[in-house]
Parts: sequence; C-alpha cells; structure tokens
Amino acid sequence: MTSVDLAAPATAARPARADRPPRPALRLAVAAVLAAGCLGLYLFASIVGPVDFALSLRLPTAAAILVAAFTQALATVVFHTVTDNHILTPSIMGFDSLFVLVQTLLVTLFGGLILTDLDGVPLLLAQTGVMVGFALLLYRWLFSGTFASLHVLLLVGVVVGMAFRSLSTFLERLLHPTDHDLLSVELFGRITDVRTDTLPLAFAVCVGAGIVAWRRRHTLDALLLGREAASGIGVDHRREMTITLVLVAVLVSFSTALVGPLTFFGFVVATLAYQLTGTYRHAAVVPMATALGVILLAGGQFLLQHVFYAAGFLTVLIEFVGGLCFLVLLLRRRSL
Repeated sequence: MTSVDLAAPATAARPARADRPPRPALRLAVAAVLAAGCLGLYLFASIVGPVDFALSLRLPTAAAILVAAFTQALATVVFHTVTDNHILTPSIMGFDSLFVLVQTLLVTLFGGLILTDLDGVPLLLAQTGVMVGFALLLYRWLFSGTFASLHVLLLVGVVVGMAFRSLSTFLERLLHPTDHDLLSVELFGRITDVRTDTLPLAFAVCVGAGIVAWRRRHTLDALLLGREAASGIGVDHRREMTITLVLVAVLVSFSTALVGPLTFFGFVVATLAYQLTGTYRHAAVVPMATALGVILLAGGQFLLQHVFYAAGFLTVLIEFVGGLCFLVLLLRRRSL
C-alpha cells in the first residue's frame, strides 16, 4: 500500500511535464540560425571573380531583405493585434494603392525618367510622407468624429484603396508605352534594386520602430484580450490603438516606398510565426516572423539566382503563393 502511495505522485508528475506548453525560445533560436544561414548562403555562395565586387552587389540586397522582413513582420503582427483579426493585412488600409497612385502621377506629369532622376532619399521621404500623412488624416477624421470605429476605418480604407487603384489604372492607359514600361518595373516589389544611400535611413527607421514596439510589448499583449479586458486592467484602448496604427502606417509606408508593394508577404510570415511559436506574445512572434521573412527572401533569392538561374522578381512569386495561402485560410475559416 505504501509503495503504491509513493509511486502515485511520480506517476502523476509525468503528464504534467508532458502537458507543459512549448517554450518558443528554442524554436526562435533555430529560426535565427536558419535565417543567418540563408543570408550567408546568398552572400557568399557561387562567387565567381573578386569577392569584394560580388559583395558590393549582394550586400545592398541583403540589407533590403532585413529591412523588408522586419518592417512587414512587425507591421502585420501589431495590425493583427489591434484589429483582432489574423486574416487582414495592413495593405487593406490602401497604402499599396496610394503608392501606385503617387508613382503613376509622377510619371504622368513628368515622364518615366522622373523615377530615376529623383530616386534616392528625397523621393523615399516624399513618398513615405504622403502615405503617412494620408493615414494620419484618416485616423484623425474617423477617431475624432462620431464614427470612432475601427471597422469603419477598415471599410473606408478598402473603399479609398479601390478608388486609388481605379484612378491609377485610368492614368496608366494615358501613358506613352515607354513610360508605362518604366512605371511597371517600379510597381513590383524589388529587393534587388535598392539605392545604397537609402539604407542608413532604413535601418534607423527599423531601430526606432523596434524600440517603440519593444517598450510597448506588454501593452500590445494586453490589447489581445479585447477592449473591455484591456480597459479593465488600466490600458487606454483607444490611445494605444491609435499609436499602434500610426506605427503600422510608418512601417508599411516606408517599406512600400523602399522595396515596393508586398501585399501578402507579411501575412505569410506572421501566420507561420503564430503556428511555430505556439504563443501570441509579441516578444516571441515578431522575432520569429522576422526570421521567417529573412529565410523566405534570402533563401528564395538564392534558389532563384543560383539554382534555377531564373530572372525576374522573387516578390512576384511570394505574392502569388501568399495570395493562395490567404484564400485557403479564408475558405477554411469560413467552412468552420
């Protein structure tokens, strides 16, 4: 009898250890190692000729990969937090459509060469400023009036985005074929064609956004509880939601102006990060999503250039696969 009683606690302790929730630190470490490996593979594999010359061509692309992965991952994850919906992407606010409209207006007014003459930091800042200004006006109009609803904000973003896209399509039909070709290149995501003089500013924006998000990580975790629960523990839900949306606007606007529209890239890496980390805590999900973004971009670029020897934009393939994943996930949730 005594032996049975003594064995009982040890037997009961085993399921407790088995049921212990997975710790995301190990998975995050593995993802970080894989991301570093993919980045190193892209930088140093298949080098023919002087190493310095090859690295001078590949380092800007590697830097653009890091910037795109971080900005899209952080913006998408925190956007999911404030909207309480993991299907939506920040592009629903019309940032991509506004970027296309700004580019189309420039070409319509000044010709296709304006995109190369003004390329660099001034154009990057101007495009980012236009998109952030549009977002701030939209937030101020909707959050300070009688509407004051996130759902209305999203609906207005969809409608305005459709209007921008329609106007852009109309203006594109009026362009000279040469100008239209130059514009078409700019409207795709282009991590391999980034000006090196814009990269210091890009990393500065990433560092600033990362500091803001890290200091507010616990507040962002509280927002996951919903408006009532977050307000009950002392979180000013409306204020925090506005700050988070402004952060999303800055990140998405800067990323779009730097590397072009990436509609579904953030959605793919954020969805995978939720599954792999086993938690929704931002301190784990955002780094995991960033690492997955680097793996996807660096590994895909290496395969595209050095394995398949294919020309073209990797982001086009990512957007195609991401769109399919979005439709599959949407249909699965609808059938539940």
